[in-house]
Amino acid sequence: MPARETEAIILKTFPLGEADRVVSFFGRTSGRLRGVAAGARRLNNRFGSTLEMLSHVRIWYVERETRELVRIQQAELLGSLHKAQSDYGLSTGLAVISEIAEMVLPEHEVSEAMFRLMILTSREIERTGQWELPLSYFAFWTVRLGGWLPRFDRCAACRAVFGASAAFYDTHHAGLFCRNCRCTGMKPLYAEARVVAERFAGERLDRLGYDKAIGSHIAALRAAAFAWIELNAERRLTTPELLETT
Repeated sequence: MPARETEAIILKTFPLGEADRVVSFFGRTSGRLRGVAAGARRLNNRFGSTLEMLSHVRIWYVERETRELVRIQQAELLGSLHKAQSDYGLSTGLAVISEIAEMVLPEHEVSEAMFRLMILTSREIERTGQWELPLSYFAFWTVRLGGWLPRFDRCAACRAVFGASAAFYDTHHAGLFCRNCRCTGMKPLYAEARVVAERFAGERLDRLGYDKAIGSHIAALRAAAFAWIELNAERRLTTPELLETT
């Protein structure tokens, strides 16, 4: 059976036996797949550094209908994230992107928009040496591409306009709610954070400047996006907790 070829982003790898690795990757033309990279755990192997998390690669693989895992024959590095992968804080940001992608991307489903978003955000983490803005942008656009983004101008329950007032959210309800309709335990999303969301919706990440003065609003929007991802994926994210230690 001839090998297939695709651009891909490495999501994560797992040890398999003494010498091999299972590789989860998101192919530009194949969608998310898992495959076996034979010999990838050996000291001298043909894959080198191509299987590092969120590396941008060209990958060749063989897929058989009777097998769940494809067989990875070769990988060629197209874009390195060496600085980010070598730094604890930055690599934790990459790990959050990887976990979210694993959580929301169905197997075999192609998404050009999601592929470009992951390339853009990982490159910005590498280029700028900071994860706060790129990760927030990634989480916001993941929610938007998934069709889960609520209205930011009015309450999902009573339709009251928020104006300059806080809106409220949690991981159990879709949408944003006003003070009168909020449930116990909901967290606020202030007007400044909603303005950041408008900027994210209208500007490319590499054209946004990071201003420490709005850092808390970026963090608040990121937390809300994480909550909506968890709500729709029906799973809890674990890697964002590690960001608190960076």
